[in-house]
Amino acid sequence: MLFSILRRAVSSLFSQGKGERRWKACRQVIGVSLLGLLWLTPALPVRAEQLRELATFAGVRDNALVGYGLVVGLDGSGDQTMQAPFTGQSLTNMLSQLGITVPPGTNMQLRNVAGVMVTANLPPFSRPGQRLDVVVSSIGNARSLRGGTLLMTPLKGADGDIYAMAQGNLLVGGAGAEAGGSSVQINQQAGGRISGGAIVEREVPLQLGGETGELELQLKEADFGTAERVVTAINQSFGSQVASALDSRVIRLRGPLSANERVRFMARIESLRVEPMAAPARVVINSRTGSVVLNGAVTLHRAAVAHGNLSIVIDTEFRVSQPAPFSQGETTVVPDSDISINQQDGALQVVEGADLMSVVSALNALGATPADLMSILEALKAAGSLRAELEII
Repeated sequence: MLFSILRRAVSSLFSQGKGERRWKACRQVIGVSLLGLLWLTPALPVRAEQLRELATFAGVRDNALVGYGLVVGLDGSGDQTMQAPFTGQSLTNMLSQLGITVPPGTNMQLRNVAGVMVTANLPPFSRPGQRLDVVVSSIGNARSLRGGTLLMTPLKGADGDIYAMAQGNLLVGGAGAEAGGSSVQINQQAGGRISGGAIVEREVPLQLGGETGELELQLKEADFGTAERVVTAINQSFGSQVASALDSRVIRLRGPLSANERVRFMARIESLRVEPMAAPARVVINSRTGSVVLNGAVTLHRAAVAHGNLSIVIDTEFRVSQPAPFSQGETTVVPDSDISINQQDGALQVVEGADLMSVVSALNALGATPADLMSILEALKAAGSLRAELEII
């Protein structure tokens, strides 16, 4: 489109005849100039990501909070105090703080109270008065927390100090019903959430940069190549040696001393786009679910694999042994078991793949189930054919 616009503009300057020859020469000059512009234009990285997706600043993190409390108002689905005595003790202590004395030795058969653990995450830079979402989980034998109310519960950090107070009505996603000795349940009822159920009482002290202004940028995935690219991108953006890599994960930054300028500095760092190094070839096997996941860098060197299934079938039939008439024998049931072993033939098949699709096609050609595929991948790794890290979770 740009070439056509230039052509019309130049054509209007020349008439026919000599103008045509001038136009041909001008068109050649314009074509060469456009090729030069396209050649000099830098190619943008296709897989570049913002630095905030690849790294975080040291100290800018969540803090875990936990507390013990009581949920009241349950419809007979709370803890059985004989099996969960801590619930009764907690209620007695709470009532004593409210000026109510429970006579010693009193056996309170409570069914509307449950002892729970309350957890929450305190985000960085939280200030007193902000609200947090909390998760409430039963620790006794309560059947359901539906309809319950969490009483005031202090939430403590790892240092034992109280950072928030939680209280509110629970939202339980599960449901259940019982009648005539039968019961049905959907999802889990021994836990729930309270949106905005905790109020921050104190903040976590955090001073970024300190007096020297030095900051640390920590990569989420340690990689020397990615660290080098991040350092190069930061130094090119600021035009000076602002960043230096300490190792494959940590990058040291020389930030400004002013707090306002430091915020702008960190925002500019996070907005930089960096193309990370390609992840190493890896195969992840979930031994519990039978899932097998391969990333795009997995390759297979040429190998021959023989795969055959072995199945054992035990068929048991129960026959009745009837005694002869007028005898003293008894009628008995005699099991008759038939055991058979079946083994499918497995011929050698060549597997090879230079990219992910070739690897998938080669493995599918074996006709193996996910459980058998795990053993085949382990054997290929041991034989040196599978060029990838094998991780079992």
